[in-house]
Amino acid sequence: MSKIFTSEEMQNRVVRFGDYTREKAVPLMFIDSFLPGHHRLNYAVIGDTASENPDYDVMIKDPHGFQIGMFKAMPNGNGPAWHKHDYIELFLPLEGKWRFMWSNDPEKGAEGEFILEKWDLISLPAGVWRSFENLSDQPAWCFAVLEQHKVFEGKDPYWPPSIIKMAKEYGFESDANGKMIKPANYKELNEKMLDEMFNA
Repeated sequence: MSKIFTSEEMQNRVVRFGDYTREKAVPLMFIDSFLPGHHRLNYAVIGDTASENPDYDVMIKDPHGFQIGMFKAMPNGNGPAWHKHDYIELFLPLEGKWRFMWSNDPEKGAEGEFILEKWDLISLPAGVWRSFENLSDQPAWCFAVLEQHKVFEGKDPYWPPSIIKMAKEYGFESDANGKMIKPANYKELNEKMLDEMFNA
């Protein structure tokens, strides 16, 4: 017999653009997030997404066979630093112009890049190093689909030594399970990032 769905259950499966609020935003989701050139807001829409910071609220809580995230990067080159995952990531820019770079060794720089604009799409395989940035002069949104995976069961993402060193200088580290070790002034830094992103 088929399950009977209630109006409330169906409502809980809807996310409107207006739901991407300051209260749901995670500006320090990764150890690179406070580094210059890497400022962005993250939202966990479906599933556990990718995160080193456990302080996030999944917007659609029912289990799915995939994970969805949304993020908004500040303009003029902001976006995630070099990193890699053990799972596939797919990205679809919703605004702006983005540069997606890939490499087998990020300490040697990019081996290739793709410029994507609104509605373009890229699928990044597991294990390849990637970095991407908002090239436009305005904050821009991007939609992400992630292969299903567990969080806090090992390093995720993996960072090159140079990023780990820089993040540590700002007080950010992650433990062996990929969970953020927060600096003493985390709350202050978190509010500073929220103010920057929501006043842009």
